[in-house]
Amino acid sequence: MFYESSDTECIMRIRVTPNAAKCGISGIFTDEKGIDFLKITVTAVPEKGKANRELIKYLSRYLQICKSRITIIRGETDRNKTFRIEGALSPEAETLLATWGQKT
Repeated sequence: MFYESSDTECIMRIRVTPNAAKCGISGIFTDEKGIDFLKITVTAVPEKGKANRELIKYLSRYLQICKSRITIIRGETDRNKTFRIEGALSPEAETLLATWGQKT
């Protein structure tokens, strides 16, 4: 699974594709070590943090959480990123993440 959730935080692994035609979920990517990442495309270009900001905005909107709760903890300049979401997720957000994990 591309995320681990607890009562205090959620850690998500995302593989971002910048400069796409539209923002969206495009499935699950498994790296050579067998680690799963949620694939998300964004329209922003990968310069000066634009793609990262758009990705955070996308996650904030669909998980219905404040952008300030989301931080990049690994991979700021890499396609494979790890995000930390402070606090527990709502049951609706947990369901949405599970749904995203089913998309191919």
